[in-house]
Amino acid sequence: MFKLHEVLARDCAVVGDLPLCRVLLMNDSQYPWLILVPRRDGLREICDLSAADQQLYLKESNATCALLRSELNAEKLNVAALGNMVPQLHVHHIARFSNDAGWPKPVWGLLPAKPYDVNALDKHLRQLRSAYAASNVPLLSEL
Repeated sequence: MFKLHEVLARDCAVVGDLPLCRVLLMNDSQYPWLILVPRRDGLREICDLSAADQQLYLKESNATCALLRSELNAEKLNVAALGNMVPQLHVHHIARFSNDAGWPKPVWGLLPAKPYDVNALDKHLRQLRSAYAASNVPLLSEL
C-alpha cells in the first residue's frame, strides 16, 4: 500500500493524484515547485518502474512540464530525481526564472524555504488543480 514519505508529507501540500503519481506542491513560495511521486512501494529510481509505468510517468511528467510553462511562463524547467535524503522515488519539477531568488544556481540547500501563507497556498493549489483538469492528464482525485 502506498504511503508518502514523512519528509514529503511535512514539506509539501497535496495537489492530487494522477493515474500513476501523487502531485505535491513544495511549500516554498520562492519557486513554483511540483513533485511527482509514483504511488508504488519500495522504489528509488525511475528505472525501478515497470516499462508500462515508465511510459505513464513520462506522460505525467511531460504534462506537468507543459503546465508549468503554460500557467507560469517558466523560462527554464529543472526536472530531477535526487533521492539522496528521501529514499522514496520522487521527481522534482521546478519552474525557474532569471529573476528568481536562486537563479542560476540549483535550488537545493541554497536558501531557506519561505512557506506560502495560507491564502496564497490555497489559491496556488486551486490554480494547479484547474490547470491539471484542463490538461491531457487530469487529476483522478484532489486530496
